[in-house]
Amino acid sequence: MVAPVQASGRSMPSLEITVRAEKFVLTTAETKLLPSAEEVRSYRRRGWYLSEKLFTDAEVDALSEASERFYAGHRDRDLPAHPATLAYWTPGMGGDILRHNDYVHYEVDALREILTKPLIGAVAALLSGAETIRVFQATLIYKPPRPEEKSNEVPWHFDRNYWATSTSERMLTAFIPFHDCGEANGTIAMIDGSHRWEEIGADDSGTLHFAARDRDRMEELLQRNAEHNGCEVHKVPMVIPKGHVSFHHCRTYHGSGANTAPEARRAISLHLQDGDNRWRPYPLEDGSLLAYNHDSLVRCDANGDPDYTDPRFCPVIWQERA
Repeated sequence: MVAPVQASGRSMPSLEITVRAEKFVLTTAETKLLPSAEEVRSYRRRGWYLSEKLFTDAEVDALSEASERFYAGHRDRDLPAHPATLAYWTPGMGGDILRHNDYVHYEVDALREILTKPLIGAVAALLSGAETIRVFQATLIYKPPRPEEKSNEVPWHFDRNYWATSTSERMLTAFIPFHDCGEANGTIAMIDGSHRWEEIGADDSGTLHFAARDRDRMEELLQRNAEHNGCEVHKVPMVIPKGHVSFHHCRTYHGSGANTAPEARRAISLHLQDGDNRWRPYPLEDGSLLAYNHDSLVRCDANGDPDYTDPRFCPVIWQERA
């Protein structure tokens, strides 16, 4: 079980993070990249959306270069704490394993600057129907070209389970590869329409990172939930050209297979929250409260609860004009 975290009484470090000076405005060219009304309807029906080219090649290359500096040890600032459930690869863990590093948008300014471009927020706002979009989390991912290593395969799961301390049902994830990404790379794949399923068989284990869960049970839960909802498991691999982005709903089952390409698969999962999302207590079976990593990092609100609007960790990247 995850131990409860006391949110009050923390001493927060004094630091400054650059905030974009410009307002949330798109260029004429950027507005042409937004999803159409039909594409929004498709997202809400299927639970995923493959975008137009939202990042230039130069921006994607800059993400890749910044990630290499990160792996080499560069930080513009360090996390004030490392919660027990934080996904945080370090060189001592070995190089040829699946790497996950949370909160890279906080630690590396070059990543934050590109990931928070308003166009990403505008697409997420249209898909989710929200007026405001904030970052929730950003995870740097590296999948080595080792198809024989089973731990490099990501089992079927959906993100809402991890975000049980959030009030929102409209959260979503933008998957941003640093290169053309297809099935050979072990691209992300979606279970079509699974965000609309009624879930059965859930327990506290669902709140754990997939690496800490039983893979066979996760596959079994997917099949059981599909059958309960009278659906077939329709797997849709995302073939994502460089600069394009795959978005998925927080309840969409997704996973990824082995990387059989000659090079590593590199990407960032940018998790996004709508403006209405707030912290809520989520009791576990033993009576304790679930703690998400945010809860020991973000500031407290007026009630002493974790503040999921803390701009250092959860900056606004889109706001509709009144």
